Amino acid sequence: MDTTDPKDLVRRGYDAASLHYDTAYGTETKYRSLLRDLGRRVPSGGAVLDIGCGSGVPVARTLVDAGYRVAGIDISEVQIRRARERVPQAEFIHVDATTATFDAASFDAVVSFYTLIHIPLAEQPPLLRRIAEWLRPGGWFVATTGSGAWTGVEEDWLGSGAPMWWSHADAATNREWITQTGVTVEQEDFVPEGDGGHALFWARHP
Repeated sequence: MDTTDPKDLVRRGYDAASLHYDTAYGTETKYRSLLRDLGRRVPSGGAVLDIGCGSGVPVARTLVDAGYRVAGIDISEVQIRRARERVPQAEFIHVDATTATFDAASFDAVVSFYTLIHIPLAEQPPLLRRIAEWLRPGGWFVATTGSGAWTGVEEDWLGSGAPMWWSHADAATNREWITQTGVTVEQEDFVPEGDGGHALFWARHP
């Protein structure tokens, strides 16, 4: 176990806090409007990749119920195990997003909610380029990113007894990284949370 590796901190943090996270962040309702908006843009039956899928609820479950073909990836083995139990109709893969591989033009949409903020900054632009490759023409990339630049650790995340690590650039940098992949940012919003918040991007493959 490497206690200095930020990815290991993230992995162990979500393993420990999986149940706490569902309660603390109201995951049953948190993404309702986002998923409704996605449904207006991507026809039912399309293929969707959920990066940082967590325990599969509500994102994967809601999308499956709406008729989408869903694949989810997550660095946490506990989250993936719970996702497979809770949403058996979807496919879930235990993998670091930065090492995941999919064929080009595999998905009509790729969503990444509160996941990029747990990935080292140097690895985010290469991942964004690969996400753009995974999208089909006209496909959507929907992601929450940092709004302000910050890197840090919370030692007892959500009272789980495990630390959690974050690292994110500011919204302008995230917009630049996304557009450099060749997709077009169609909409950018600020999503408040506590004393701060995150940037939300809707980007479309040409």
